[in-house]
Amino acid sequence: MRHRNLQLLAICLLSTLSAGAWRAVSPNGKISLELKEGKYAVSYEKQEVLLIDAPNANTPIGPSRIKADYQMLIGKRLHCTNEANEYRMGNLVMRLYNDGLAFRYEYKGLQHVKAPAEQTAYIIPEGIKRWMLQWSDGYEGFYPMSTTANVKALGGFGGSTPQNRLNNHWGYPLLMEPADDVFALITEANIERRQSASSLFNEGERFSVVPDKNDLQLTGDWHTPWRVVIVGRLADIVQSTLVTDVSEPSQLTDTSWIKPGVVSWVYWAYNHGSNDYSIIKKYVDLAVALKLPYVLIDAEWDEMNKVASNEGKNIEDAVAYAKSKGIKPLIWYNSSIGWINGAPGPKFRLNKPEDREKEFAWCEKIGVAGVKIDFFSGDNQENMDYCIDLMESAARHHLLVNFHGAPIPRGWQRTYPNLLTTEGVYGAEWYNNVPTFTKKAASHNATLPFTRNVIGPMDYTPCAFSDSQHPHITSHAHELALTVLYESGLQHLADRPESFLAQPAEVQQFLSHLPNVWDDTRYVAGYPGESAVLARRSGDTWYVAGINGTDEEQTISIPLKGIVKKAKNIYLFADGNDKNNPWNITTERRLPSAVTCQPRGGFVLVINPTY
Repeated sequence: MRHRNLQLLAICLLSTLSAGAWRAVSPNGKISLELKEGKYAVSYEKQEVLLIDAPNANTPIGPSRIKADYQMLIGKRLHCTNEANEYRMGNLVMRLYNDGLAFRYEYKGLQHVKAPAEQTAYIIPEGIKRWMLQWSDGYEGFYPMSTTANVKALGGFGGSTPQNRLNNHWGYPLLMEPADDVFALITEANIERRQSASSLFNEGERFSVVPDKNDLQLTGDWHTPWRVVIVGRLADIVQSTLVTDVSEPSQLTDTSWIKPGVVSWVYWAYNHGSNDYSIIKKYVDLAVALKLPYVLIDAEWDEMNKVASNEGKNIEDAVAYAKSKGIKPLIWYNSSIGWINGAPGPKFRLNKPEDREKEFAWCEKIGVAGVKIDFFSGDNQENMDYCIDLMESAARHHLLVNFHGAPIPRGWQRTYPNLLTTEGVYGAEWYNNVPTFTKKAASHNATLPFTRNVIGPMDYTPCAFSDSQHPHITSHAHELALTVLYESGLQHLADRPESFLAQPAEVQQFLSHLPNVWDDTRYVAGYPGESAVLARRSGDTWYVAGINGTDEEQTISIPLKGIVKKAKNIYLFADGNDKNNPWNITTERRLPSAVTCQPRGGFVLVINPTY
């Protein structure tokens, strides 16, 4: 009876407390919203989490019940559900979901005017723990833990604040811990045509939502993207599907051709593109050996026939070779709107609609399965519309899409399910560029499951056992764990063929059976920057991956009661003793309650494998 009363309260409660004051709640009663000194105060289990400065009304209309129930092709789970209570306060539409809130501004009957000014700011007091990304157009940076916004700008790749000044420009997502074990993650979702994406600019404790450039003159009805705040314990943050819950349903009527999978990838090992036909063959052969469905033919393939050692071979020959081995090829394009001068090609093949259709028709004709499109230039409306054009055109020609050097996911993975992954992350590619990543990678890796990967698929390009231009000091088991810890519909394996084929047979078998589609995802343990343990289920098989983000040995708890109901066979991939003995691979009869990881180490449990 008490549970039923709570549900009735969640559906019906919008009680006037005093003149101009009111309170609203989520369907499960955990999240509430009320006015406090002219701002919206968000609370979780009666603990105040965040103040939002947005237009308010004394007499909101609502609640009405919103239900999300849909299927995904990739993500944290295939079947997603959520519920919300929706309230309307003038132009502001506010939804309180069971795992957070989403709100946007809706306008009727605009008459050839520019987009109305954004009216949202988040108040984040100094002293609160937060993990914030300094904005860059490729969203490639760290999320260091801090208790202040007063940090120097790093400058560098695509940044907007001059180096050595205080940074005031921040990218999504922003994770904060306003009270012990209570978190809020700020982002946005559901970018549509005629909209730009936004980012955050702060003045002291006030973080204003600032949409990027949008020069359109708007006529008719128009609304902003959803401003999203995921709220709760770390499990609520990690397991949330709120970004896709508020995004438009799939625009594709036939998705039977869309197949997520693991990819062999050339760039990491050589810090170079794919103009060498013999190297492409090596990576096709690696895909065959590891039973991977895909190979990526990276940048510079348009110059292949200019290389004398290729003896006249070109991209069509490379595609044909992959197909002859049963491997589906993906190929790279320069978007030609970001880095153009001095950048690799092919260039300017996708910008005009007629050129794009011709190019994608050719890809479909010769048997290309998908395209990786690189070097975008930020969040403005023209870029957003261009991305939508690319996804729609690719879908017409049955091409998968990977956006690289691009803004973060904002729900397109639901609306256009041929978009299987997006970079928007400081990933393993950075071992090629600067030495910074070597020492920071472990902590950064243990932060991403709680920040960037929460909001959508992430093309980090994991799993390197050897070194590229700069060495890595994470363990082999740590690297293997990243393939499970990070969700991506196209999981590009970074290492060179000879390194993968030198690993134990059990590791090669693991990679050959690695799923890219997960029926469920659960937070198990961890804390940003220190450690991360997630469990993902594919059919009846559970994959439990954990990493140590610190420079000290760490025994990591793995409480699986209530997650894994039955464990018949268990494989444990754990840290070995040293570089000469990097693996400790065992079979277990019982689920371990903890695993001891070496500094920057990790582990993977495969429970009830089908192989």
